[in-house]
Amino acid sequence: MTRAQLEHIIRAAGAIADVGRLVIIGSQAILGSNPDSPPELLVSMEADVYPPDDTDLADLIDGSIGEDSFFHETFGYYAHGVGPETAVLPKNWVSRLISIRNQNTKNFEGLCLSPMDLAVSKLLAGREKDCTFVKNMIRLKMVTLESLEAVSGELDGDLRSRLLSSLKDL
Repeated sequence: MTRAQLEHIIRAAGAIADVGRLVIIGSQAILGSNPDSPPELLVSMEADVYPPDDTDLADLIDGSIGEDSFFHETFGYYAHGVGPETAVLPKNWVSRLISIRNQNTKNFEGLCLSPMDLAVSKLLAGREKDCTFVKNMIRLKMVTLESLEAVSGELDGDLRSRLLSSLKDL
């Protein structure tokens, strides 16, 4: 997915749900902070989105421009309507959101996870593809092991332990 494609999803999802803001979680949130991310971080053709003020509208987005929709068939990418519980995030993640709001989004705002919060959510998900994604982020100097260790203090008990254990395996 490219930044222009993510902006298209923000524009379409905002119009469909009639909301001004959407949260972007999942791997394509990297396009908020790094619009020209390298191809190894842009493999996914889906953007995980939800309206923060009415998360029930995620189902409407998913049904309208989600996987196997006319939108997906037409453009080759799609929005996956999710809920806030989809990603496990540090306590202060909201303060680090990165805004995409421009002419291409028709002034709808996409709030993307910061690279650090994205990496934490990927490591806590624990799938092999997520760990590979974070290794690439580290290699590309988008995050550091030190910054991820520091943010682990924003996680409670078991989650903090899981994150620190994951970092040792990178």
